[in-house]
Amino acid sequence: MRILVVEDEKKTASFIRKALQAESFAVDVSHDGTEALLLASNTPFDAIVLDIMLPGRDGLSVLRQLRQQKNQTPVLLLSARGEVNERVEGLNAGADDYLPKPFALAELIARVRSIGRRSNEPKSVLLQVADLTLDTITRQAQRGGTSFELTTREYRLLEFLMRTPGRICGRMAILEKVWDYDFDPGTNLVDVYIKRLREKVDEGFEPKLLHTVRNVGYVMKEQS
Repeated sequence: MRILVVEDEKKTASFIRKALQAESFAVDVSHDGTEALLLASNTPFDAIVLDIMLPGRDGLSVLRQLRQQKNQTPVLLLSARGEVNERVEGLNAGADDYLPKPFALAELIARVRSIGRRSNEPKSVLLQVADLTLDTITRQAQRGGTSFELTTREYRLLEFLMRTPGRICGRMAILEKVWDYDFDPGTNLVDVYIKRLREKVDEGFEPKLLHTVRNVGYVMKEQS
């Protein structure tokens, strides 16, 4: 599952991010309501952890706008204020759950899991580039109707590239999103995994989809 965490307190956001990543969630973080709305409107997240008190747009404004856009991504609201009327306002705006601060990380993780499977028949988020598909619920990858297995890191790398088709992804962006590194370890780690992924995605298929942009990074696209 890919989760968007929207929290302006950077220390709190970091704690939440690390806790969710420890449970094998892919996590994006935003500290601003306006930026969060843009991210949530353009990226198919599986759930959103949304603080109410935010700079830019507040959390309830972000939630209302998403629901007006027919975006039904499950939302867990967070707030330092636990008044009943605020809770009701959030739920009426379209939130799926509400968690007052302070909270235990174990409870937050449990609630994220719960809203992520709120539907008895959850809809798959199917990513597609040309004839390559990736189901983010089952993690099943197929090219031209042929399935292939992915390791955890290969899956995270492929998902990251397929969520931004046509956009060049630099090494540091890949290291941050796939390995959670905020530094370059000085190894060819990314190159090794790109090679492994290319063997599964492109070997024996046309057109080639995973391309190297020399001295810049990598891009997933159907070559024009």
